[in-house]
Amino acid sequence: MRKASISRNTNETKIQLQLNLDDAKPGSIRSGSAFLDHMLHLFQVHGGNSLDLNCDGDVEIDMHHSIEDIGIVLGEALKEALGDKKGIERYGFYYVPMDEALARVCLDFSNRIGFVWNVKLNSPYVGGIDASLFEHFFKSVAENARMNLHIELFYSSDNHHALEAIFKAFARALAMAKSPSQNIKGIPSTKGLL
Repeated sequence: MRKASISRNTNETKIQLQLNLDDAKPGSIRSGSAFLDHMLHLFQVHGGNSLDLNCDGDVEIDMHHSIEDIGIVLGEALKEALGDKKGIERYGFYYVPMDEALARVCLDFSNRIGFVWNVKLNSPYVGGIDASLFEHFFKSVAENARMNLHIELFYSSDNHHALEAIFKAFARALAMAKSPSQNIKGIPSTKGLL
């Protein structure tokens, strides 16, 4: 099974994360924010992943350090769980409508870092969190997974719906990218290495 167990302990956060890309059994998620827990639950359900996360962070300040470090650890776990990426599709893309919101996520597990966040949220907070931190979260995921990740929000009038569409689209794009390739049996690159 493609899985990873990552720990990160700093003066700001203590995180334990287990990710299994081949098991859809829901894990326990405790990020320090009920809203982020909800988004990560969407990620595991719609991506067909099992995610166990416990983050003890300095939330008395705000969610900045916790969100950043969870993104780092999730990215590291994706990189480790995918290994040499032999036999996977590698690319994934998905559109998700969520009521009045429409989001698209495209990704490539290329072992190169590229990140685009074309998202304009309607208010500065969502679920008690500074909404700008979600760009930081996904950038940390992309950098540590060593992936190209392009996220676009076409329209929305509600931050909750916007981010729900984004997390679901990310999960579905990941599900596509991690799936077995129908055409390529080895490393999905002309270089022979990712």
